[in-house]
Amino acid sequence: MARAPVVEVRSIEHIPDEERHGRPISLLTLWFASNFQINGLVTGAVAIAVGLSVPRALLALALGNLVGGLFMAYHSAQGPKLGLPQMIQSRAQFGFFGALVPDAVVIVMYLGFAVAGGLVAGPAIASALSTSRVVGIVVYNVVVLVVAAVGYRLIHAVSRVISALSTIAFVAIAVALSRHLHLPATGSAGTLGAFVLVVSVAASWQITWAPYVSDYSRYLPRSTSTSTTVLLTYVGSAVGAALIMALGAVAASLNETAVNANPIGFLAGRVPSLHGVLVALLLLSLLPASAESPYGAFLTALSAVSQGGIVRATRRLRVLFVVVFSGVSLVLTLALPATILTDFENVILFLLYLLVPWTAINLTDYYLVRRGHYDVAGILEAHGPYGRIRWVPLGIYLATIVVELPFVNSSLYEGPIARALGGADISWIVGLVVAAAAYGIWARRPRGMSTELAEAS
Repeated sequence: MARAPVVEVRSIEHIPDEERHGRPISLLTLWFASNFQINGLVTGAVAIAVGLSVPRALLALALGNLVGGLFMAYHSAQGPKLGLPQMIQSRAQFGFFGALVPDAVVIVMYLGFAVAGGLVAGPAIASALSTSRVVGIVVYNVVVLVVAAVGYRLIHAVSRVISALSTIAFVAIAVALSRHLHLPATGSAGTLGAFVLVVSVAASWQITWAPYVSDYSRYLPRSTSTSTTVLLTYVGSAVGAALIMALGAVAASLNETAVNANPIGFLAGRVPSLHGVLVALLLLSLLPASAESPYGAFLTALSAVSQGGIVRATRRLRVLFVVVFSGVSLVLTLALPATILTDFENVILFLLYLLVPWTAINLTDYYLVRRGHYDVAGILEAHGPYGRIRWVPLGIYLATIVVELPFVNSSLYEGPIARALGGADISWIVGLVVAAAAYGIWARRPRGMSTELAEAS
């Protein structure tokens, strides 16, 4: 097997067996590093903001991550088996052009996360370097740009290093915070509706990763065990997020305002003797997930426009795309005031309601309908066996979003059923069940999937 190039040359095309490389353990460090970072900590602080006591907050966050992580992790096995990035697989469910609908949602989400990362990291970098906010945001975007432009191998390598460094930083902070746990953390235990809402927030965090997952497992050998791939992805993502969100809840119970206003400064301040080092490590913790945004956006955008899945001069094209994407992200970040971060993140989180039906349909198709058997070459062709637009799956996707709305509880919108349930948000559960059941029934109808595919081509 030839040594894989440092700068990635492939894009959305199928990765041939002779170019497969790596070990499944890399999934553990990548997903741990992606989740065990400052934005996850801030998300955990939400549990205190809605009124939960620390014990109930920890339980709700753990439950949400452990359940939601299952749906995220099962996408991981698609990478080694199909050798394709995640979103291009949607063509098998929605058709070549029908897949443009979830693709568009995911690209907007990637851009949103890139801007949110700049809003968090830029001011912190500026403070550490004693420079302006503008310079801090520019530095952040340049570093992210370089990692994303090099591609797959560097993202994995960076994740291995940062998973260790982040652990050191957050353990030091956790020890410092533990000295204050005897202080009253919160007043009441919180309502059942608040508990369910926090479970939903944590589960949604995990489902956010679904459009990314097989992007980072598609180079693994085809013989890689499905159970091993799923397990290592699950432990890295679900356990990593549960731990960092628990730390966020504890930190918020001590000073919720400071955690939301300047999380990096507040946490580093708990260990004054290591303040500078901890600021640097907390900033570095953002790098893996931040680099995944332009990298994933490139793959998703290319899957939306490529007819045959093979693009010449992929290195230059990826660099060009990442530069443009980072430029747009930079402009938006500079244009937005730092105080808009919470509202901006709420908009991004609202997009997650649009991803739940997609993940349900994709997993149902892969595991229950086709059982991993696809015409990989056909997925890459506009006139392949999966058709141009598959109207029924697309209709199920859109209809499920409508069904979810009454159950949604977010800062942007609260549905009537969520309100009646005391603020409990079970929209993601409803979305998963409705989309999976409707798609499964349709795909397994008496006429059979093979007949439908022949008619769709």
